[in-house]
Amino acid sequence: MGSILNSRSLARALLVSVALAASIVLAGCDTDQVSLATNAKANQPVSPKLVAAMGEKDMDLNSPILIRLFKQEAELEIWKQTRSGQFALLKTYPICRWSGDLGPKVREGDRQAPEGFYSINPSQMNPQSAYYLSFNTGFPNAFDRALGRTGSQLMVHGDCSSRGCYAMTDEQIAEIYSLGRESFFGGQKAFQFQAYPFRMTPVNMAKHRNNPNMPFWRMIKEGYDHFEVTRQEPKVDFCEKKYVFDAAKAPDAKRDPVFDASAKCPAYVIPEDIASAVRDKEQRDEAEYNKLVAKNIPVARMNTGIDGGMNKIFAAKIPEGSTGLSEGAEGNTLQMLAMSKAPGTIPGTVNPPKPNLEPVASAPQDEPVVAVGAPATSTRVASVAAPEKSGGFFSNLGRKMGFSAADTTATTPPQATASVAPAPAPAAPSTASKLKAAVTHFVHREPAKDKPTVAAKPAEPAKPAETRVAATRPALKPSVADGGGDSGQMAGAAPVVSANSFDSRFGALK
Repeated sequence: MGSILNSRSLARALLVSVALAASIVLAGCDTDQVSLATNAKANQPVSPKLVAAMGEKDMDLNSPILIRLFKQEAELEIWKQTRSGQFALLKTYPICRWSGDLGPKVREGDRQAPEGFYSINPSQMNPQSAYYLSFNTGFPNAFDRALGRTGSQLMVHGDCSSRGCYAMTDEQIAEIYSLGRESFFGGQKAFQFQAYPFRMTPVNMAKHRNNPNMPFWRMIKEGYDHFEVTRQEPKVDFCEKKYVFDAAKAPDAKRDPVFDASAKCPAYVIPEDIASAVRDKEQRDEAEYNKLVAKNIPVARMNTGIDGGMNKIFAAKIPEGSTGLSEGAEGNTLQMLAMSKAPGTIPGTVNPPKPNLEPVASAPQDEPVVAVGAPATSTRVASVAAPEKSGGFFSNLGRKMGFSAADTTATTPPQATASVAPAPAPAAPSTASKLKAAVTHFVHREPAKDKPTVAAKPAEPAKPAETRVAATRPALKPSVADGGGDSGQMAGAAPVVSANSFDSRFGALK
């Protein structure tokens, strides 16, 4: 197997080297594009441990992948197609940080991480991210645009900081990125990204039954159920401002149905074997849901004001860390987790979830954050990014292969220190200021909370806030599968790929 993979890598590298040489002759040496071809971060091989796990699960390195993500559990799953044609779970990654609340993204600036079904193609992979590596989720999709939802550059990236994105550690995103890259080498044109508020179980649905986003969640649960019963990537379409899964043309139709997210649904059918299996699962889930509601299972609290969540494995590593809206752990459990090894580097600037006391000025007060409904006439439509400036044959080649030089990470790097609004003056405060002062005092009553959660070098003099720009030759991080990462702050390991190998020199243009 190793010799076959090495032969394939060598063959790909030789083909790309020929194309690269031809482009340089035609367009001249473009140092920016050459740096992409030698991007060691984006060309780290899948770890031997993970390749071995694929072999045990009857998977090929280049077979298609599918990603599922859950906010409340703070977990990201990588599913991979087996040789039987069905998808099986390869690995689950704890999410280091996500922001916002449970529920879909509605407008630019609401700090929400998106929920729904999205498609990731090679052009959405960003090897030049200021947050180590990233890929664009593709928000807004056609459904989001039909509802007038706005937002752009919502990413899954490294660096464990988020303002509307899903943030992993650098080691985790390197491994996830490599799995996506290999699936594209195997011929997958795009992999599906499914983002959920929580695992769509009867218990979770019952706990959140009063949430205004429930109509939207029930709709995307249909897609969740389709995948659960088939273990196949569900085909996703949109019409009448709703999701449609696994639609096929009717028996008497002469052509495939044409879908438009804002238009009336065309005539279509769902294959009976899928429809029957989904129907049975929904009936079982609904029966269990009704039992839980009859027992008056407690309803999850809404609008807590907590900004996002963090997996408990990371919260346990941070002084006074909190899981926020993600599933928490008891004190003893967190203490036990603190003794275990973290799945990657935890930056010194990471901020755990905490109440967000800053109002969102751009959010109108008369628009509720609900899932399904016609957009108001004044809603803004998501803008289309301006096309990149042409840079000749070589630049176009890089763009066609999905390696944009621009950093498309949505978040801004966290500052070295956390700022806290001063308490209001005691003289004749208003009711609102009294409330804010009380909450501020409650949250920040200990001075330690006003400092960075992890201090790399306490004795070092203060430096101006840094701007994170991707270095030409950034340090590589050890693979998560090989046990990389520690409980504290860790330096990057030596490059995994030799600087003179074909894969490292030309891998970005494979």
